[in-house]
Amino acid sequence: VQLQASGGGLVQTGGSLRPSCAASGRSFGTQGMGWFRQAPGKEREFVGAISWSGGRTYYADSVKGRFTISRDNAKNTLYLQMNSLKPEDTAVYHCARRRGDGSLSLSGGDYDSWGQGTLVTVSS
Repeated sequence: VQLQASGGGLVQTGGSLRPSCAASGRSFGTQGMGWFRQAPGKEREFVGAISWSGGRTYYADSVKGRFTISRDNAKNTLYLQMNSLKPEDTAVYHCARRRGDGSLSLSGGDYDSWGQGTLVTVSS
């Protein structure tokens, strides 16, 4: 599967964005997905994950209560609703496909396909 993230941009503190990730290929609806982010000069960081059906989600503590992951399997699209954004949320956001049929994972090593990312910049 190929993944393409889009929908990032520049927003003020407290604002919202909704990046999406378009997937090609038939396997999108059968596997879990995740969002990761990487800020300049920092390590890649887990943001959240969602099961293949969308029925289960898991979030990093830093975004819990502010971000929501969802998916539309009919449209082969993954979403990340980002509310109450903070300057520390500034990063390139990547979507990724969970390898196999495993449980939700926060480890990047458990994902085998990555999108090129979309830049989110939160101004103070």
